[in-house]
Amino acid sequence: MKIEEVKSTVKTQRIAAHSHVKGLGLDENGVPLQMAAGLVGQKDAREAAGVVVDLIKSKKMSGRALLLAGPPGTGKTAIALAIAQELGNKVPFCPMVGSEVFSSEIKKTEVLMENFRRSIGLRIRETKEVYEGEVTELTPVETENPMGGYGKTISNVVIGLKTAKGTKQLKLDPSIYETLQREKVEVGDVIYIEANSGAVKRQGRSDNFATEFDLETEEYVPLPKGEVHKKKEVVQDVTLHDLDAANARPQGGQDVLSIVGQMMKPKKTEITDKLRTEINKIVNKYIDQGIAELVPGVLFIDEVHMLDLECFTYLHKSLESAIAPIVIFATNRGRCVIRGTDDIISPHGIPLDLLDRLLIVRTAPYNTSEMEQIIRLRAQTEGLNVEDAAIQALSEIGSNTTLRYAVQLLTPANQTSKVNGRTQITKDDIMDVHSLFLDAKRSAKFLQEENTKYMM
Repeated sequence: MKIEEVKSTVKTQRIAAHSHVKGLGLDENGVPLQMAAGLVGQKDAREAAGVVVDLIKSKKMSGRALLLAGPPGTGKTAIALAIAQELGNKVPFCPMVGSEVFSSEIKKTEVLMENFRRSIGLRIRETKEVYEGEVTELTPVETENPMGGYGKTISNVVIGLKTAKGTKQLKLDPSIYETLQREKVEVGDVIYIEANSGAVKRQGRSDNFATEFDLETEEYVPLPKGEVHKKKEVVQDVTLHDLDAANARPQGGQDVLSIVGQMMKPKKTEITDKLRTEINKIVNKYIDQGIAELVPGVLFIDEVHMLDLECFTYLHKSLESAIAPIVIFATNRGRCVIRGTDDIISPHGIPLDLLDRLLIVRTAPYNTSEMEQIIRLRAQTEGLNVEDAAIQALSEIGSNTTLRYAVQLLTPANQTSKVNGRTQITKDDIMDVHSLFLDAKRSAKFLQEENTKYMM
């Protein structure tokens, strides 16, 4: 007899550094709560971010820039991600790090422009004639192969569609049958077929079949209302970079030289300014006709001090363009040399003329009670059982070292408690892992004392 365990189909989600952040945690008047939506403290910065979110939603912030400045571990990235959560998935949010621009394949300015275009959305509304309903019949009609031989070919496919108001039987082209197979359409699925292009979209399983036992999680949708044949407004959300990339791909011939030429090209190709200008013209035409609507999104550049003088100059030009997103910078540097220069020192490593354009939001270091709240929140997010004395010990460690170091001790402490046969993390577990894993300050002190024993 063979017995096998059935693995769970529930997806396990990895807990990342900012998994607990769900929003800015503001009340209905835009006033930040002490602890809400995964954020603790930083009330001034969160209130300012709330104003920025309102400006973005009312489309009055495009082409402007915001700088989040503060020491390491004060929640700059968390606030930027909270802004993204508040805006929702309909507004493009493109995060990047300053060092990403240094690529051997394409120019620095090209990387910046690509990310600028990724941060600008285009909502296209089209009215299309569609056939929509639940599939009641799906029968391919076969005929003898006109080329001869024993095989048969599909001449057409008969499909039955049902809505709340009636039913229709359609005779479709064999090319649409291939699309139906790709979409894995079965009897009982709700689909719509575009009359002009023949494109097929499977919307889900009809909720009449919701009682069926199925191991896979299936999305059930209600039976469509109205007639089978109708006019429907289809909304598509794309970014300007999607349009650039789609039009930049070479449509080569099928001969050998053409195929070899495409294979020889590098994976990353620069999109020319001429192509972008043409796409901008078409986009503006669509906007004027009322077909499309521009959705300025957010470009978040972390560690902005890593950009050099060329990039900062290019940012000036890009922010002044007619189609520009909202740019949020973040940095943990004080006064430092601007990258790409030898001796020009500036606040945050950003040239003064660009600083003059920015709205600057400051984040302050957390106090011990705020650290305690954050550690409790992280323990809850990671599903750890920690006693109060251990959390107090961690917050004290965090105030003497850094919050990041204190939070990182949670998982090793949990492992130590398991080894010792406990289900709850105690203060002893925290002190054990604190002695095992050094923080940056203790490591630097140790290096200073033992400097002569290391290679120079």
